[in-house]
Amino acid sequence: MTLCYHEGQFRPLEEIFVPLSDLAIQRGIGVFESIRTYDRRTFALGPHLERLARSAEQAGIEARNLIPQVRDILREGLARPDCPQGEVLMKPYLTGGDVRVEGRFPHPRLFVLFEPLHAPDPNLHREGVTLQPAAMERPFPLIKSINYLFGYIPVAGMEGVFETLYCPGGEITESSSSNFFLCVEGKLVTAPVGRVLSGVTRGIVLHLAREGGFKVEERCPKVTELEKADEAFVTGSLKEILGVVRIGGHRIGKGTPGPVTQHLHRLFRTSLQHWLD
Repeated sequence: MTLCYHEGQFRPLEEIFVPLSDLAIQRGIGVFESIRTYDRRTFALGPHLERLARSAEQAGIEARNLIPQVRDILREGLARPDCPQGEVLMKPYLTGGDVRVEGRFPHPRLFVLFEPLHAPDPNLHREGVTLQPAAMERPFPLIKSINYLFGYIPVAGMEGVFETLYCPGGEITESSSSNFFLCVEGKLVTAPVGRVLSGVTRGIVLHLAREGGFKVEERCPKVTELEKADEAFVTGSLKEILGVVRIGGHRIGKGTPGPVTQHLHRLFRTSLQHWLD
């Protein structure tokens, strides 16, 4: 069962309704976060809530009075007996509400979902995934928007593809719901914040990599670098660190998740206690 918070109440999801007049439905206007648990403790709660506030502000959603409530809502919901058992994925949403005034949304709605967490199939970590390149950039990359349509269209009907990889003008930015890293010529290369979303897991991976002595470059990898790349991987709250073994027609490295990917994933898992509330 999915638990939902809305308008001061925790209720089963099927009892919650958002009116059709909400601009999240009519125009796809809204922002959100995906916050997971480990051992029922929230992962990187502070960075997630800070990013939610930035996304809302940059989208014109006036949620300054709502953002401070989210931390307590998450803690209360997670402690409730009707919250899903085991690990939980908590998703706070801020919608555009019903009106737009001079380009801003003064009356947003807040709701929070508490869902059973479904992590990626472990086989994906062992075997790696395929990304499909698309010659486009995600609009307004600093906003974690509810609108994923542009990422879904390029892979519609394609079997065996994990996500779209945005490749505007011969550069590589990010994938549909992940940050992207390329291991090439002894360097770990990833697009800078501003060209891509400030991924929470991305930031942790960069910290661990630098601490571990890896040479890191924050620039957009080039599509032309794929042929000489040794490894690639994507990062995200649910997938953690997931090896990429093929991008379109390019096999990456040996076609299996490589030692850098595996090493960083081990470092990430062993450092989790530092990031839990």
